[in-house]
Amino acid sequence: IDTPGAFPGIGSEERHIAEAIAVNLRGMMRLRVPIIAAVIGEGGSGGALGIGVADRVLILESAYYSVISPEACSAILWRDRRHAAEAAEALKLTAQDLLKLEVVDEIVPEPEGGAHRDYDSVAENLGSALRGNLQHISKTPIDELVEKRYEKFRRLGIFTQGKTTTASAPS
Repeated sequence: IDTPGAFPGIGSEERHIAEAIAVNLRGMMRLRVPIIAAVIGEGGSGGALGIGVADRVLILESAYYSVISPEACSAILWRDRRHAAEAAEALKLTAQDLLKLEVVDEIVPEPEGGAHRDYDSVAENLGSALRGNLQHISKTPIDELVEKRYEKFRRLGIFTQGKTTTASAPS
């Protein structure tokens, strides 16, 4: 998964993007094969969600996975993109946060400086993680795997009560 997600404009809505994502979610939920998703960069919006239904979700350690980008979240909540860092913290979109929240199942290590510094090394790490996870989930009977996939997806979203922040009025 490496996508900013579906375009959030009126054109997308007119072409029924929400329905397309929902149909994809339902289809992937019912696939009778093991599914492993790997977030390798930007996992954003419904576009990433639509292809992220999996029995196991892996993420590179510097990747992120969220329903909205920090900049877009900041623009909506504060009507200003300058609060992107605060939004990112609240969204809990880092690999470490996502593992703790059980949104992803494994963090795949990257070479020092990031995946772009050593493609061979990151490909080796990701390949090893994919093989290991496939061996593990392939032992599960397919009916059980499909049911667990559905349950996993339904459990997504751990909610906590945070402090209330009042956005200042736009200037």
